[in-house]
Amino acid sequence: MQRREHRYAGTVALAVAGVVALGTPALASTITQNTSWTIDRAGTTAKYRVTAYGDSIYAGYRGSLSSVAKRAAPWVDGEYLSQLWNADIEVYRRTKSGAKADDIYNNKIVAERSYMQSTNTRVVTFEMCGNDFLQARDNFAGQSGTCNYGVITTALNNCTTYQQAAMQYINANASANTKLKVIANIYYPGYNADNALAGCTDATSGTKPNKQNVFLIYVARINWRTCNFANANGFACVDSFAEYMGADYDSNGDGVVDSVALKYQQGESESAYVARVTGALRSTLRDSNGHLVNASTSYDYLQSDDTHPTYYGSSTISSGLFGAGSGSAAPAFTDAQIVGGKNPVWNQYGHERMGQNLSVFDPATP
Repeated sequence: MQRREHRYAGTVALAVAGVVALGTPALASTITQNTSWTIDRAGTTAKYRVTAYGDSIYAGYRGSLSSVAKRAAPWVDGEYLSQLWNADIEVYRRTKSGAKADDIYNNKIVAERSYMQSTNTRVVTFEMCGNDFLQARDNFAGQSGTCNYGVITTALNNCTTYQQAAMQYINANASANTKLKVIANIYYPGYNADNALAGCTDATSGTKPNKQNVFLIYVARINWRTCNFANANGFACVDSFAEYMGADYDSNGDGVVDSVALKYQQGESESAYVARVTGALRSTLRDSNGHLVNASTSYDYLQSDDTHPTYYGSSTISSGLFGAGSGSAAPAFTDAQIVGGKNPVWNQYGHERMGQNLSVFDPATP
């Protein structure tokens, strides 16, 4: 089990938060970690599919080359679907830990399109770009002399290109029976750690920039684009940035719960969104290692690598030497334990939070 719970008495210390792949040093190479798992519900015969494409986040990466966490976000969504539809749900994760957006697009979404073309497919979801920004951040953090922002701009541009291409390709290739297509944007792990001066000097100001200030703008820009592209292409958008980094209460007295106030708003321009997240609401951003569910209780949404989401339980799926694993089991939670579309630990672990937010968009019937 990967979680640390924190309780604060009195004043809550300000922390600032994290994204689906801007954390500790990048994985040295890509690792295929594909899994298929059937959530086998007693007394049912119908079986529907969730197909998920992505990097180490959807893989359920847990620091191992040979196994992944069973309850990664797509699996969690599958459990909610099993209850909602009273059906067995097979969750196919076609993932590659360490992969950048172009790799996921070309070698997962396109090359492995057959997994979303199955006639029992009802949900297709993907996430990407974390490693693009992670590697760009590592590059920037290691710079000396005059700062080169080109590597971060390239990450933004590549992510922009492949997110749009992925949505268009899924629209053209997913089974006609697909009821939901959904993307998750990126959170920002290591946000607190980035609150330090870079080693390079900005050519305009002549000073060393704060790394957090630099990267937050780029993260905000791609997250606006992610949800904006989703709206334009018939996808739902899970705002992991807001859900991970904003407290679940109104910390600044503006009348809105922080995790709600930070969310992408349809119709808002990119510049207005960036200004809101990096300006007016900047003080409400909190590091995902201490996600506040109220003013006195927090849960750790990131594993000890300060990058990958925590997960409930200790169950894993062995992916072996060939990067593939499978199995089946009953749902972990009973129907009685899922109240209002939420299981008892929905807000206590990173993967549970993301999976529950995927489930918000699930159609009532298959």
